[in-house]
Amino acid sequence: MTNSTYPKARSNDLVVQEMADEVLIYDLMTNEAHCLNKTAAFVWSRCSGDASIEDIARSIEVSFGHPVGADFVKLAVTQLNDRKLLSESGTNSLAMSSRREAIKKIGLASAIALPLIASIVAPPNALGNVSCSCINPAQCIVQAGRECPPQAFSCNFNGICVVP
Repeated sequence: MTNSTYPKARSNDLVVQEMADEVLIYDLMTNEAHCLNKTAAFVWSRCSGDASIEDIARSIEVSFGHPVGADFVKLAVTQLNDRKLLSESGTNSLAMSSRREAIKKIGLASAIALPLIASIVAPPNALGNVSCSCINPAQCIVQAGRECPPQAFSCNFNGICVVP
């Protein structure tokens, strides 16, 4: 990876909930839920499109008090990119020899937790008992027979059709 790689976190169609030591992200487009541990969440929060991998590694060192290399950040960025939590630009040039080798190399030298992301796919009918559920606003319009408010064309954070 070169210094010209500036990962950028995706911000659209995501519901983000920050917890004490992790960040939960629900992707409205794919119905996937992702749980980022503290270090993965830290890296994701620094993916502004203006910071290089090396810049992010330096900010981890300052915030956590332990030096990490570019491979540590690359591992997190690769996981974020694999789960489509980064925008397309700036991530295509990421290359790691082998994730297993990177984890071995980083794990032995790291004094902080490896960046980890746990993901699950939520079934689309998870809100089946709700009279007017949605994933995107267009679904509120096509569900007129399901007791949706007549002018509903917005989804709230719980996936319920509402009148804005």
